[in-house]
Amino acid sequence: MKNVFILGGTGLLGYHTVRELLRRGYKVSTVSLPPMPTEDLLPKEVTCQLGDINDMTDEEVLALLKGKDIFIYAAGADERMVPEIPGVKFYYDANVVPTQRMARLARISGVKKFVIYGSYFSHFAEQWTDLELDKQPYPRTRLLQEEVAILEGEGEMDVMSIRLPYIFGTMPGRTPLWSMFLPEIQGKDVVPVLSGGTAMVTVQQVADATIGALEFGEHGGKYAIGGTNMKHQEFYQIIADLLGQKDTLIKVVPKDHIKPTLVEYDKKLAAEGKEHGIHLGLTADIKDRDAYLDSNDTMTILKYNQDDVIASIKETIKVCIDNSN
Repeated sequence: MKNVFILGGTGLLGYHTVRELLRRGYKVSTVSLPPMPTEDLLPKEVTCQLGDINDMTDEEVLALLKGKDIFIYAAGADERMVPEIPGVKFYYDANVVPTQRMARLARISGVKKFVIYGSYFSHFAEQWTDLELDKQPYPRTRLLQEEVAILEGEGEMDVMSIRLPYIFGTMPGRTPLWSMFLPEIQGKDVVPVLSGGTAMVTVQQVADATIGALEFGEHGGKYAIGGTNMKHQEFYQIIADLLGQKDTLIKVVPKDHIKPTLVEYDKKLAAEGKEHGIHLGLTADIKDRDAYLDSNDTMTILKYNQDDVIASIKETIKVCIDNSN
């Protein structure tokens, strides 16, 4: 039996990955930040410790990893944060430094497989070189996070990254992050959106792809997983319909109608000494493109399956709406 340690097992992705690991006969332990979303969140066979692993000594971490074959890194800061300038330092400290430390300690302890939950912004930083995404705080450090972990494992531990797009699913005790979209639509007659779209997956696909990386992935693999591709207009229409706003017009507008306002907001933030992980002006450029992924590129390698992403979107948004009332 493979013995798995997962950092962040009580988060959305960690929770579903733990469940799938158990279903497939893996033994699982986790360290997660308190508090527990619900008292009985994880099955009793999961060894769960609450605390911040970054506050533990190397000796304490090595003790946690003793006898473990696999490390899944399901933690870190995402692009929604608005840190103080330079934002790259915040993301470096939040994502790169702890990942490198955990990868080093995992290798020392004898772990043979190390999987990072990364971002599809790393993929598009490589694909859309004209946007210079690799110079933005969040994508720049996501790329570095992958690289340092791969180098830490070189020759002794296989390190792989799952590059994640929009993810839908629910879990007990937590409101999905998609609740942040509700105020953009609630009570509005017209909601402007840009012409692009995005790749999307379900939490089950993430869990399946993670185990696929463990079983079929290769050292240095960077797997951008997809389930379906959808225009932002269609996504917003689903939300409007679930809100009961069937007369709300989700209107595609030219980028120039939105970007100047976002650029001004970037300037306002900069004057306050802050910046987004991806500047809002650049976000307009991104959302005006199709950030699509061909699921066949990774599905055949990691052997995860198609899933009903639209049903998962609806379930997720319904929970957001219920929890907002």
